Amino acid sequence: MKIENAKAQMRKGVLEYCILSVLSDHDAYASDIINKLKEAKMIVVEGTLYPLLTRLKNSELLGYRWEESSQGPPRKYYEITEKGKEFLNELDDSWKELVDAVAFIRNYEQRTD
Repeated sequence: MKIENAKAQMRKGVLEYCILSVLSDHDAYASDIINKLKEAKMIVVEGTLYPLLTRLKNSELLGYRWEESSQGPPRKYYEITEKGKEFLNELDDSWKELVDAVAFIRNYEQRTD
């Protein structure tokens, strides 16, 4: 197994969580979301992002609005919904539990070596 494959699978597993986290601070255009995720080394391309945004929208965790742009066609800005905020809070708790569980296992392994 190659480490890059494992790392990619780990990133995919938390991408929806990261998207909701990005939008929890402010509404954003898709390219802004991609840039923020790239900045965090969560390497994402548009082909990966749009299906996730659609799934989150269909689950009523995100909404969007169109805004006129001075640089071309109108832009779609995504926003987290109240349901999305509640879901994000649950994911925050789940993430903390997961991090704690992995830390416990890693520490246990180190103690038994």
